[in-house]
Amino acid sequence: MIWTGEVNRPHALDATVGFYDTTLRDGEQTVGVVLMPEEKLEIARALSDAGVERIEAGFPRVSADDWEAVRLISGAGLEAEIWGFSRAVAADVEALVELGVGASVIESPISELKLRALRVSREEMLNRIRNAVATAVQAGIHVAYFGVDSTRAEPEFFDAAYSAAVEAGAAEVVVVDTLGVAGPEAVAELVGRTRERLGPEIPVHFHGHNDFGLATANAVAAVKAGAEWVHGTVNGMGERAGNANLAEVALTLRAVYGVETRLDLKRARVLAARVQELSGYELEPWKPLTGANLFRRESGAVASQFHDPESIEPYSSELVAADRGIVLGKKSGLDSILIKAEELGLEIPEERRAEVLAAVKQLGTDKRDLVTDDEFRRLVAEGGSR
Repeated sequence: MIWTGEVNRPHALDATVGFYDTTLRDGEQTVGVVLMPEEKLEIARALSDAGVERIEAGFPRVSADDWEAVRLISGAGLEAEIWGFSRAVAADVEALVELGVGASVIESPISELKLRALRVSREEMLNRIRNAVATAVQAGIHVAYFGVDSTRAEPEFFDAAYSAAVEAGAAEVVVVDTLGVAGPEAVAELVGRTRERLGPEIPVHFHGHNDFGLATANAVAAVKAGAEWVHGTVNGMGERAGNANLAEVALTLRAVYGVETRLDLKRARVLAARVQELSGYELEPWKPLTGANLFRRESGAVASQFHDPESIEPYSSELVAADRGIVLGKKSGLDSILIKAEELGLEIPEERRAEVLAAVKQLGTDKRDLVTDDEFRRLVAEGGSR
């Protein structure tokens, strides 16, 4: 099922990691995306069914619809843990208490850039953290403290903020690469240092964005450094360049590093397609794991090896419940048209194959697109003439 060879074997990890999905909050921050409460409930059910352990139902104080979504999802009886989202603001925490949310991230900005923009002093922010966390914990809410822009925070204040949160009762903490600025080495150092400072009884999460295309690599680096939870979204959706794509992280951990997670990869493509449909955006056909082109082959050179999946694919289509197939166009070869003819139940005499292939290649060039099955049937019937 996985054909990555021996190159990664020396780098295999012994790790246990869970997934915290934030599609319904951070993912919905994708420009132009609006998900209604019933749609969020549908996505939450699909996430839970796919094995995601924790689902962030939303930020109830954003709008009446977000409040309703959190209420619906919290009462749906899903197997996944349902989490809320709150700023270090009393009214946000009160909303969680009113909704009966049992666990929540509580966030506050901690970089100097963010504090300056908000005109809030360090001491005032520490007071907000202490008060919000303590209020939530006293109300019975399990808290994970989330330091916004923590990868750009001054180390001294990073330590002060996370210590204040834990002292106030936060049971877990999240290292947050809000703008996707950190490289894997920096993520590993910050996660490792945080674990060492706070001790093994405080689980550390990693929440990363993809502004430099490093979200998956950073998630893996965090796991290497001991992060027990990885945050992300379906399809990597989110603000700017988006968040870590949980399905890609799961595939990478399994196929490259030998780390099993609870995410069912066979459900990933259906889930990705449904979230894409509800959100109204398109995905690149070459996108890892969920892209339309991953198991379709147009190149004639590759088609000649199509009978042997291990020679042309790093993992099997069955691993992610995808279909394999040959498509025809400018780059087709003789093997391409023979495989397609067999698939469609067509016979092409040997003496006509070169002619049919030439017609396929010319039509693909003229269209600047693929040749459809119906067009191929016509070309075969007409002896390759156009």
